[in-house]
Amino acid sequence: MSSNMKGINTICTHAGALEDTKFKGAVSPLYMSTSYDFLDVDTKRYPRYFNTPNQESLSRKIAALEHAEAAMIFGSGMAAISSTLLTFLKSGDHAVIQNDIYGGTRSFIESHFKSYGIDYSFTKDLSSEAFEHCIQENTKLIYIETPSNPLLKLVDLFAIAKLAKSHSIITAADNTFASPIVQNPLVLGVDIVMHSATKYFGGHSDISAGAVASSKEIMNKIWDLSKDFGGNLSDYTVWLLERSMKTLGIRVKAQQRNAKRLAKFLNKHTGVKSVYYPGLKTNEYHSLAKIQMKGFGAMMSFELTDDHNVVAFLKALQLIKPSMSLAGVESTMLLPSKTSHALLSQTDRLLQGISDQLIRFSIGIESKSDLIKDIEQAISVSKYKS
Repeated sequence: MSSNMKGINTICTHAGALEDTKFKGAVSPLYMSTSYDFLDVDTKRYPRYFNTPNQESLSRKIAALEHAEAAMIFGSGMAAISSTLLTFLKSGDHAVIQNDIYGGTRSFIESHFKSYGIDYSFTKDLSSEAFEHCIQENTKLIYIETPSNPLLKLVDLFAIAKLAKSHSIITAADNTFASPIVQNPLVLGVDIVMHSATKYFGGHSDISAGAVASSKEIMNKIWDLSKDFGGNLSDYTVWLLERSMKTLGIRVKAQQRNAKRLAKFLNKHTGVKSVYYPGLKTNEYHSLAKIQMKGFGAMMSFELTDDHNVVAFLKALQLIKPSMSLAGVESTMLLPSKTSHALLSQTDRLLQGISDQLIRFSIGIESKSDLIKDIEQAISVSKYKS
């Protein structure tokens, strides 16, 4: 039975697994060797070539989840993103970049593209018209991130893919916030999908990794550059990540259930000014989310009203952790202005709608009632005294 005919939890558990032929163990064996025989073998294996047994097996699982022909696993999300972008962009080329993207990706583009002779344009908004307006004769790639970090804005994946194909342009999408459980950009026509595998793939806040999936032709091109950049992941971490991904489906679905309830609670709270979550019917992206996503994800952002101290709010939390990353089984919050988008100027942050009152919320698997109680007490004690 092919992977696309199996249930998502079956794919998470079994796709790409290595068989323990010697001892018949229930889990994939771990091959720690960094040196392999080169005589009389079909494949010369080397960790930096992304083709050790554990690297290959995990890549097959990721490819199955994203309905791709092939995939690669990297040492971080930024290693995956930078390797992919530099594969398809060279001196004299131009890229169209979605304006609302992860701060680290934006910093990489703004800090390094010019030194490579690569030109780029950020879109004014997320409409397909805005993307088309930025296309030039030398445009080779369109880069999108949906849902976006941190305001959960959505891009119409099908429309952008159709636009790009009409101009023979490659499309690449960061699917980290959704995960393949919620969204599959390749199915909607996008050429390349990327993840910070540190997040939902890892799911336990103890692994740093990145992933890229696409056609075999495209992945061969990415491999050809990446093998020289040396952004591979150690086999022990690959093995841990494969173990974590077995529960990806049930984790994300549990987190989504919590997120739906928490979004409604925050949306009604008098201490909250705005909630950014596509699962709310009042959200401007709700209709699009229903079309291109299988659920609404477990990430959201919200703004406290101006009579609340956001730092005091975070320090008052007793269960939810103020923490830098996201997508773990534990709920976390952070201030984008001081973390994920701190590299941007305040002017650039405000242009993207990222105020100092904005809090990004990664919902975990805890009891909904416990999370609500924690937020309620933190909002109460963080209000400025009159």
